Amino acid sequence: MKIRVLVVDDSVVVRRILQDIIASDPEFEVVGTASDGKIALARIDQLKPDAITLDIEMPNLDGLQTLTALRKTHPKLPVVMLSTLTKRGGAATLDALARGANDYVTKPEGSRSPAEAFAAVKDQLLPKLRALCGAKPRGISRPLAPVTQAQATAGARPSRPAQLAPITRLPSTRIDAVTIASSTGGPAALNEVLPLLPGNLPVPVFIVQHMPVLFTRLLADRLATRCSIRVDEGQHGAVVTPGSAWLAPGGQHMEVVREGAQVKVVLHDGPAENSCRPAADPLFRSVVAAYGAHTLAVVLTGMGQDGLRGCEAVVAAGGQVLAQDEASSVVWGMPGFVARNGLADRVVPIGQVAREIVDRLRLGRALNLALAAPRDLEASDVHQRR
Repeated sequence: MKIRVLVVDDSVVVRRILQDIIASDPEFEVVGTASDGKIALARIDQLKPDAITLDIEMPNLDGLQTLTALRKTHPKLPVVMLSTLTKRGGAATLDALARGANDYVTKPEGSRSPAEAFAAVKDQLLPKLRALCGAKPRGISRPLAPVTQAQATAGARPSRPAQLAPITRLPSTRIDAVTIASSTGGPAALNEVLPLLPGNLPVPVFIVQHMPVLFTRLLADRLATRCSIRVDEGQHGAVVTPGSAWLAPGGQHMEVVREGAQVKVVLHDGPAENSCRPAADPLFRSVVAAYGAHTLAVVLTGMGQDGLRGCEAVVAAGGQVLAQDEASSVVWGMPGFVARNGLADRVVPIGQVAREIVDRLRLGRALNLALAAPRDLEASDVHQRR
């Protein structure tokens, strides 16, 4: 069965380009087009599409209004927005994601040739439609091979056996840093997790959300208005402090480095990993290098397997990993790879992620106090005998 797509855009040229892109892959077919939201809403029940591409700026009923109406009658129908790489386009895209859009595709800049523009949209759109419509991800995870402690920061694979239903493993040490990865569906997931973290959070939070330049700045600003902790886009050289969250800027990798007693943010434009920049794997590896076993990695909804190698490094160092469950994920790609490889200490719905983070912080610190108590008592006894 082919994936049936309804294309909604007021531009005849854009509709034709999208039709040609979708028709270029035998897995897909365009079942209809619409030039505005009103026409699209009227045709959905007749055409029964598996997914919709939806432009934001249209006459009569724009993309945001169309999406709001659509979600009242078809809450689960996958919708991919067409967005521009502008501040206005970024803000509208975040509005669309907040209203229930599943993902977005950025329109190419005007300087590109028609062939480059076609390829750029195709490379974004088809994998997203495939993932949102439940097609099996291409490629499978391999069995895990042994890894030594020294190999952890290189992202090597640990020896923990693969399992489809990871058991619940409780903290064995304190947590000094939380690092989060998300992609498709991530802005909504972050919007659900971060506001529930307390303002006196005793550790820093580092985040990679796959988004382009400008969009991450807008996302950080929006999250900051809703959160008790400080949320900001990563700044090169910034000193890390507890109770703050740093979001990797679009187009740059974000890592952290320990310099004496301080940990600082490092930004760079190194090669993409997992076809992403920013990517979660280099961030996770750097957090392990800075914090070792005191790292908690959290992998939320997203397409692909970015974060898998990073979680391997976390586990090999003795840290902890949480993964979002399949039912609450828009796409169970990134957390699914982590869970299926047996790396997750626990797999939880998105509504429980913040509580799980806070509980593990509390339990880890309580455990460290309990372990330190006998040594304190022993030292006291020695002092008294003297």
